[in-house]
Amino acid sequence: MEITLVRGDITAQDVDAVVNAANSSLLGGGGVDGAIHRRGGPAILAACRDLRASHYGKGLPTGQAVATVAGDLPARWVIHTVGPVFSAAEDRSHLLVSCYRESLRVADELGATSVAFPAISTGVYGWPIDDAARIALGTVRTIPAQVTDLRFVLFTPDAYTSFEKALAAAGS
Repeated sequence: MEITLVRGDITAQDVDAVVNAANSSLLGGGGVDGAIHRRGGPAILAACRDLRASHYGKGLPTGQAVATVAGDLPARWVIHTVGPVFSAAEDRSHLLVSCYRESLRVADELGATSVAFPAISTGVYGWPIDDAARIALGTVRTIPAQVTDLRFVLFTPDAYTSFEKALAAAGS
């Protein structure tokens, strides 16, 4: 699996699957979630509403992942995952690890070979970017998957720098 870092907009990635840092409602929100819903159009929201009506009446649990159509995005699918809110009082890193693991599991089920990830939980959920980068890169490197092109698409220069340092520290 080749891991690359991209500074830019995840909604512009021409990949099989884009990972959405969703909220548990699956009905859109701010940050990456809002951008994916806005650019992807009503097909994504309709698919998310169907999921809420059929399997996830109480919302998608933190650390889990589920796929929908990608609507007007250049990707084929959107893999929605709910990251944990950071807590200095409680180690919730296993939930962040689960987001990456479950997203790659869903990608494998879809037959996706190219996947674009955001920096899950680093926006309004408050996860420190350096720690999130270490966890994200450490996790995806250890998961056997059919994905050959794995991108971390980072919107801010600080996020890119943090992931660049974590990637260098991991020896890739």
